[in-house]
Amino acid sequence: MNHNEERVECCEFISVHEDIVKKVTEHLPDEELLYNLADFFKVFADSTRIKILYVLSQSEMCVCDIAQLLNATQSAVSHQLRTLKQMQLVKARRDGKTVFYSLADDHIQTILKQGMEHILE
Repeated sequence: MNHNEERVECCEFISVHEDIVKKVTEHLPDEELLYNLADFFKVFADSTRIKILYVLSQSEMCVCDIAQLLNATQSAVSHQLRTLKQMQLVKARRDGKTVFYSLADDHIQTILKQGMEHILE
């Protein structure tokens, strides 16, 4: 083992705690829900999408404004917004020829805030 690798702690004795395993199993969501939750968190794994969510947490904006703020192309921003919209993290509102984007709900802002608090600890 490399000196820089952390060792994973294992039980010294193999003894399953049946009561704990049974209790946890009863509260474990089904596989499909866990798969959907994993997909949900994958969306947060892209720094451009995180930046978009952060700017939208401050104000509703159109693609042009977001692209300007992020120093990105409208095409790149539009692509990421499509992903965020498909995952129901952002919503769109049309006003004439302009489409304004905002966070889908307060949960998204809470997730961003809690994630930031966690990494700043």
